[in-house]
Amino acid sequence: QVQLVESGGGLVAPGGSLTLSCVASGYPFSQHGISWYRKRPGVPRELAAWVSSSGLNTDYPDSTKGRFTVAKDNAKSTATLQMNNINSEDTAVYYCRRSGTEDWGRGTQVTVSS
Repeated sequence: QVQLVESGGGLVAPGGSLTLSCVASGYPFSQHGISWYRKRPGVPRELAAWVSSSGLNTDYPDSTKGRFTVAKDNAKSTATLQMNNINSEDTAVYYCRRSGTEDWGRGTQVTVSS
């Protein structure tokens, strides 16, 4: 059974940093990329970052490029999303997804507030 479990969300001040984790199980982690999505209030769910199966390639939309860093540790079946210089528009529920499938985690809430 495929499972993806996000953690690391919380309350963070504008300009701060936060690292989210996604622990996967039930499938060969090294053979699939991981996508991080986020659901902001009033906005359709959107891609926040993507990392390839090997962890060597990444991609970001303009909204997170330069501030977010995605990584993948195949030995630990874990992907992380390092979020820097956070702003109010980053308030969202963040989800990880096994790329190319409909396997999603349940999400972790990130709230940006001073």
